[in-house]
Amino acid sequence: MQPILPARLILGSSSIYRKELLQRLHLPFEVMVPDLDETPLPDESPPQTALRLAAAKAAAIARLSGSALIIGSDQVATLDGLQIGKPGDHARALAQLQMMRGREVIFHTALCLLDSRDGSSQIENVQTVVQFRELPDAELDAYLRIEQPYDCAGSAKNEGLGIALIASLRSDDPTALTGLPLIALTTMLRRAGVTFFAAHSATN
Repeated sequence: MQPILPARLILGSSSIYRKELLQRLHLPFEVMVPDLDETPLPDESPPQTALRLAAAKAAAIARLSGSALIIGSDQVATLDGLQIGKPGDHARALAQLQMMRGREVIFHTALCLLDSRDGSSQIENVQTVVQFRELPDAELDAYLRIEQPYDCAGSAKNEGLGIALIASLRSDDPTALTGLPLIALTTMLRRAGVTFFAAHSATN
């Protein structure tokens, strides 16, 4: 029996990686891309930025979609408590990787599930601690030229070749670092009435 959805499911993201992760759940869903300014607010902590933007993305889609369950997610990387944003170009990406090598970086992946039927929302920040390898500039530069992760916070795509930059990681939700924590999401979806499995009667 197929999973049961009580409403349309919409992923509010342009990320192909979040889309691929959501496909693992075998749920029918749509993709809509929110139009949002992602600039951190003054005096806003990195977790606060991630949580605010995840909720804002879901809310932006809700204004356009009608009755639906809407997924919003945002990720912010931090080193020594300071936010590491999307580099935008090669020089900034190289500077980020040089700063992070041999260090622990915390990735805050915020997830929001907004039920536009009643306006209720569930929101959570899932942390992943990543230990980066101590690598020379030549390897960091070569990686960037191959993958060009200039739109990724922290300049490393763990779902691609960027995994070779990582020595270890710690998280309660293994897909959080890629951008969509599926353990947290399935918990939220269950609370919203989604049924993933249905019991089958055994017959002889």
